[in-house]
Amino acid sequence: MSELLTPALSGAAAGLGVAMPMGAMSVLLLQEAIRHRRAAVAAAAGVAAVDLGYAALATALGPWVAAHVTPVEAWIRLAAAAILLTIATRGLLPTRPAPPPTPTPANAGPATGLGAEPGPSAGEGTGPGAGAGRTFARYVGLTAVNPTTALYFAALTTAQGAALRAGAAGAAFVTGVALASLLWQQALVAVGALAGSRISPAARTWTFRLGYGLVAAYALKIAFPLP
Repeated sequence: MSELLTPALSGAAAGLGVAMPMGAMSVLLLQEAIRHRRAAVAAAAGVAAVDLGYAALATALGPWVAAHVTPVEAWIRLAAAAILLTIATRGLLPTRPAPPPTPTPANAGPATGLGAEPGPSAGEGTGPGAGAGRTFARYVGLTAVNPTTALYFAALTTAQGAALRAGAAGAAFVTGVALASLLWQQALVAVGALAGSRISPAARTWTFRLGYGLVAAYALKIAFPLP
């Protein structure tokens, strides 16, 4: 059991590292929760499902790649760390909170939250009659087209190939990723439903910094010892 706890915790930290930064999907999820919580629960599950799929794919291929490039394993770790640091740096640079939207006469009416959208239209499929399945599929598609998530897990699991080579360790890592991502996305849904119209710019900035800070910490961990 103890040998599975480490990869599970490592996966949980990796899942939080990719899920916590307040990017476009987080904002969309908050808006969904403000409009209709039931649809947002399905949307959060869709986002977490993509994280699970990318982590499982990277875990399956990463150890195999690492096993066949043992002579240059240290350099692979360094390259993977450089990729992760690049992702973290690019995410941390624009940490200045965006100004709140200014209402105009054209869209006057009750604001619905981040982006001040006028509420779900009949074509959006987010109302009670739309079904959770459609919302789930829509957020799976929106999240899957982002290559950063796939690159993140590919770099991370390739660098830790030896540790994840055992099937049970790899499964524990993927389970940790899935649970951490799902819990965070559902927490965003709860925040969006309770907060009503907005989340403070300061809170958005700090979750952004914390999430990419985890990515940077992982990069430094796998970079050492240097080749």
